[in-house]
Amino acid sequence: MDLGQVVRELQHSRNGVTVRTEDGCVYEANYVILSASIGVLQSDLISFRPPLPMWKTEAIEKCDVMVYTKIFLKFPYKFWPCGPGKEFFIYAHERRGYYTFWQHMENAYPGSNILVVTLTNDESKRVESQSDEETLKEAMVVLRDMFGSDIPDATDILVPRWWNNRFQRCSYSNYPMISNNQVINDIKAPVGRIFFTGEHTSERFNGYVHGGHLAGIDTSKAVLEEMRKDERQKGKQNQNFLLEPLLALTLTQADAVSGLHKCDVPTQLYLSGKLGIPEAIL
Repeated sequence: MDLGQVVRELQHSRNGVTVRTEDGCVYEANYVILSASIGVLQSDLISFRPPLPMWKTEAIEKCDVMVYTKIFLKFPYKFWPCGPGKEFFIYAHERRGYYTFWQHMENAYPGSNILVVTLTNDESKRVESQSDEETLKEAMVVLRDMFGSDIPDATDILVPRWWNNRFQRCSYSNYPMISNNQVINDIKAPVGRIFFTGEHTSERFNGYVHGGHLAGIDTSKAVLEEMRKDERQKGKQNQNFLLEPLLALTLTQADAVSGLHKCDVPTQLYLSGKLGIPEAIL
């Protein structure tokens, strides 16, 4: 499959999965590993034919999505306090979560002159919906309220947009406090030949990058095991197919003694050893 394709539909059956993309391409696969975020699964970006079972969709809807936005502002020089115990500072505002948590990057990147402010959920969604210029103005008002009016303007700003990105629709999953293991088990459980993975399928580390990494390893092992089972099943079916004429020969051997009968072809074929099956089986 080519990279950069936008998958819009997964049509699945007991025999495989058909993947349809936004530009009309169609791909066939024996199995599919779906690593879309929980936010994407809750959206209408990807449709399933037939639809996912109710136990699956209910589990997906029960998982909360978190929007966590770190806004980066670069300045010509630093004007904030630095040194031991001075990496973070908090702004108190009457609106909950309004540019509250600030952090300078001097400890990690000396001389970068970068401040980071963290927003979450409703404030994140609000900021994502406005321009970077508006966000910069709001942030500068807050900073001048804390450090005085003579501080310099920021020279650049970076505003991630996890919520408005249709390929993300969240920053990470957040299981409710009252949820049980059944919810996460249902979310990560395969549906036919579609296997689900991502940080939201990690029972111990959901919400973290390493949770997504470890979940991917577990899912790949599950798919490999399913492929081995499929191969073993096919082997049994092929063996049964080869033994059918032998069974027919055994049931009709009395007729075969008096002359060629309804087992003529299998009798001659197997007795001649053309398929490499030992005659002792007969």
